[in-house]
Amino acid sequence: MGEQQHVTFPREVIDEYAALGVDLPALFSAGHLGTRMGVRIVEASAERVVGTMPVEGNTQPYGLLHGGASAVLAETLGSVGSMLHGGSSKIAVGVDLNCTHHRGVRSGLVTGVATPVHRGRTTATYEIVISDEEGRRVCSARLTCLLRDVSPGDAARVTAAG
Repeated sequence: MGEQQHVTFPREVIDEYAALGVDLPALFSAGHLGTRMGVRIVEASAERVVGTMPVEGNTQPYGLLHGGASAVLAETLGSVGSMLHGGSSKIAVGVDLNCTHHRGVRSGLVTGVATPVHRGRTTATYEIVISDEEGRRVCSARLTCLLRDVSPGDAARVTAAG
């Protein structure tokens, strides 16, 4: 759990962020929380973000996947999509997250897929569907991010945080 996995980004995206000195896998990893929870981004574009998370280590007292863990996965995936939509001149800041939990999961890996509902100049909204290994929907979530302009210190803070 917590291993870094190579994420394939489009070359133009890699070049855009590299020019700012930003490490994309670190930026899109959910930081230390994502590492502790085992979140892995396996596909990332503004049109679709896919990530996984193990159930083990992310359960509540009844042994089921914790709803907050699903929320972390959902917010991570929606934020990645929002950041890619906004580009290197914007920072995505989550302003609304809602999650509906449909079924419990006790083991294995869950997979989240984030797709855009709205992509504008100042906000981006993504629907995130989290499924178990049998493809059954575990959670439906929606995240709206504010896209704000990057200020001079933002890139340095992001680089230092990774």
